Amino acid sequence: MGRGRVQLKRIENKINRQVTFSKRRAGLLKKAHEISVLCDAEVALIVFSTKGKLFEYSSDSCMEKILERYERYSFAERQLAANDVERTGSWTLEHAKLKARLEVLERNHRHFMGEDLDSLSLRELQNLEQQLDSALKLVRSKKNQLMFESISELQKKDKALQEQNNLLAKKVREREKALAQDNQWEEQIHDLDTSSNLLPQPTLNINRDGREDYEGNSPQHRATALLPPWMLRNINE
Repeated sequence: MGRGRVQLKRIENKINRQVTFSKRRAGLLKKAHEISVLCDAEVALIVFSTKGKLFEYSSDSCMEKILERYERYSFAERQLAANDVERTGSWTLEHAKLKARLEVLERNHRHFMGEDLDSLSLRELQNLEQQLDSALKLVRSKKNQLMFESISELQKKDKALQEQNNLLAKKVREREKALAQDNQWEEQIHDLDTSSNLLPQPTLNINRDGREDYEGNSPQHRATALLPPWMLRNINE
């Protein structure tokens, strides 16, 4: 018949408790030695009896080296844990601040939209009214500024278009004047050609000196017949 499971609780009988301590201590030290040898691990074991007697075991490394290593790693872990706690606390605090600020902004937005006004007192409503009046003045001022700037820009464009229109009109007038002068000159040439065809044909006369002379076709007459009227007037003057 096999042994039943031993209930883990304090042994009340002192003798039995001391015997059990001696047996379990020896088995614990044996297991520590086995794990250090089999697994090539650094093992340090410290046991204090109920009377305060020290029992210890360490692998090939000395106990002080293992304890120093333990303290180093333990300190590093505590620092990491503290940093995590501090970082987590910092983020938690920042989240709380942002959340509170968001709630205030949302509440103010609802108030500006005319919502949830029942919870406001008379003084708070007056402050809200002043804020809305100030905001409305700023909006109107900005609107007037944009309107004035737009009007000024349109006036500049209108002035530039008027100057361009005047310049084009001046060029058109100059062109029309040049065309009129060309037409007038062509008409004068046409009239001159017509009048030359109507002149009598030159007749051959014999001078006393025996030289031939053509009436109505002297060099001066031929020259004046080919000139325009305005040049003839200048010559006669």
